[in-house]
Amino acid sequence: MRWLLLSLFLTLTTLVSAQNNQLAQQYYRDGEYEKSAELYLALAKEKPGNSFYFDRYVTSLLQLQRYDEAESALKKQLRKRPEEVSLYVKYGQLLEEKFDEEGAKQQYLKAVEELPADQYRITQLANAFIGMTKYEYAILAYEKGAKLLKKEGLFSYNLGDLYRRKGEIEPMISNYLDAIRDQPKRVRQVQTYFQRYLDKDGLLEAQKQLYARIQESGEKDPTYPEMLAWVFIQRKDYKSALRQARALDKRLDEEGERVLGIGRMAANARDYETAIAAFDYITENKNPGGGLYLEAKREGLLTRRRAITDGYDYTREDLKILEAAYEEFLAEFGTNPASARIAMQLAELEAIYLNDLDKAVKLLNDVVETKGVHAKIQAQAKISLADYYLMQGEVWESTLLYSQVDKKFKEDLLGHEARFRNARLSYFRGDFEWAQSQFDVLKASTSRLIANDALDLSVFIMDNLGLDTSALALQTYADAELLVFQNKFDDAFAKLDELKAKFPGHELEDDIVYLKSNIYVKLRRYDEAVAGYQSILDNYPESIRLDNSLWKLAGIYENQLDDKEKAKQLYETLFIDYSGSILAVEARKKYRELRGDAL
Repeated sequence: MRWLLLSLFLTLTTLVSAQNNQLAQQYYRDGEYEKSAELYLALAKEKPGNSFYFDRYVTSLLQLQRYDEAESALKKQLRKRPEEVSLYVKYGQLLEEKFDEEGAKQQYLKAVEELPADQYRITQLANAFIGMTKYEYAILAYEKGAKLLKKEGLFSYNLGDLYRRKGEIEPMISNYLDAIRDQPKRVRQVQTYFQRYLDKDGLLEAQKQLYARIQESGEKDPTYPEMLAWVFIQRKDYKSALRQARALDKRLDEEGERVLGIGRMAANARDYETAIAAFDYITENKNPGGGLYLEAKREGLLTRRRAITDGYDYTREDLKILEAAYEEFLAEFGTNPASARIAMQLAELEAIYLNDLDKAVKLLNDVVETKGVHAKIQAQAKISLADYYLMQGEVWESTLLYSQVDKKFKEDLLGHEARFRNARLSYFRGDFEWAQSQFDVLKASTSRLIANDALDLSVFIMDNLGLDTSALALQTYADAELLVFQNKFDDAFAKLDELKAKFPGHELEDDIVYLKSNIYVKLRRYDEAVAGYQSILDNYPESIRLDNSLWKLAGIYENQLDDKEKAKQLYETLFIDYSGSILAVEARKKYRELRGDAL
C-alpha cells in the first residue's frame, strides 16, 4: 500500500511539474514575465540540474529590469556550478543591459577561459554566443575548444559558418576547406555556400587556397583537386577545369564521365575548343567498346558543327572538313539505331549548308528504313525528310510524311510540329483558309513555340486575306517565304521586290522588310540585317514583327557584332515593353546572363 501511495505521489508530482513547465512557457511567450519568473524559479529549484529553467528565470528578470535580483541569482548559481560557462554569458548580457560594456566583455572572455574539455559544453557556449549574434566570441569558443580536445579540424565547419555570417571571406573559405578535408560528405553544402556568397574575387581566393593545399598535400586526396575543378567551372574557366578533370580521370582510373561532363558544360558555354578537347580525350584514351566512347564521338561531331555554324563565320572548306568527319563516323559505326542522330545531323549539313539535297534525302531515307530506330527519332527524321522534299519542290511527298507523323503522334509535340509544318505547306500553296483553321487549332498546343508561331501566322493571314479580292499580294509573299525556305535567296529578293512594285503602300510593307532582313542574316550580311530590323522598330510601331525584330537584332549585336551592351539594352526593351511576347522570358534570361547574374 505504501508503494502504491508513493507511486501515485510521484505521478502527480510529475504531472504538476509538466503543467507548470507548459504554463511558464505560455507566460514567457505572452510577455507576462512576472508570472514566468515565478514559475521558472520554482522549476529551477525543483530540478537544479536543468540549466534551461534557470536561464529562462534570469531572462524573465532581465525583461522586468530587475537587474540586482538577476545579478544576485547569477552569482549564487556560479558559486554552485562554476563549470557551467554559459552562466558567464548570461552575466555578461546582464552587464550589457546595465551599460557596463567592459564588464560584459570580461564575463564573455571568462566564459571562454573557463571552458572545459567537453564537446557538449563547447558547443553549448558557442550557441549561447551565436544566439546573441556575438560571433567573435563564438569563434573564440570553437578555437579554444578544438585545442582543448586536441582535434584541430573538429569545429571547422562551424567556424566557416561564423566567418560567413561576419562576411570575412578568406577565413570562411579556409575553414570550409578544412571541413571538407575531414568530412568530404559536406562538399555539396560548401559548394552551395560558395555559389551563394562568393563573387569573382572570392572564387579567385578559393582557387588560390586550393592550389596551396594541393601542393602541400601532393594531390594524394582527390577532394581538393575535385573542388578546384568545380571552382574553375564557377569561374567559367573550362580549359583549367578540363585540365583538372583529365588529371583526376587518369589518377583514379575512371571511364571519362567527369571529362564528358566538362565537355558538355564548355559546349553549352560556347567554349568549343575546350569542349572538343574533352570529347577527343575520351575517344583517344578510352576503350571503343566502353559506354562513353560512342557518346563522346557524337558530342564531338555536334560540337564541331556548332563551332563552325553558330557564328555563321565559316568557309565551304570548313564545311567539307566537317562533312568528312561525319562520313568517317558513319563508315566506322554504320547507320543503326545508335548512330541515327549522327546521320540526321549530316543530312542537315548537306541540305542547309552544302545544298546537296539528294544526299540529305538518301541519308534520311536510310534512317527511316533502319530497323530498331526509336519511333520518335524516326518521326523526327520524317519531318526533316519532308522539309527537304519541299525544298526540292516535291509537295506531295512532303505532305504525306508530315501527315504520317501527325497521325502517329497526334497528342505528342512531334505530332503538333508535323501538323504545323503541313499547315504552313498549305499556306505556301495558297490554301489560306484551311491553313488558318489549322493554325487556330495549334494555338492551344502545349509547345509555346508552336503555339506562338501558329498564332502569328493565323493573325498574319487574317490581317492580309481580305485586303484584295484575289489575295494576290498574300500569295506573292507566301511564294517569297517558300523560296527562302528552299534557300533560293536571289529569287526571294526578286519576288519581294515584285510584290512591293505591284502593291505600293501595302500593309505587307513591314513584313517585306522583315523577311529581307532574315535573308541577310542567312547570307551573313549583318549590317543590312541590322538596318532592316531597326527600320521596323523605327517606322512600323503597330507591326506584329516588332518583338521578333527586337529579338533578332539583339542576337546579332550579342553574337555577331560583339556589342554586349547594345544587346543587353535591346533584350531589356523586349521584356519590359513586350512582356506579353513569348520571347520576353528568354529575353530576360539573356539580359541577366549578359549582366553577369548567376543563373
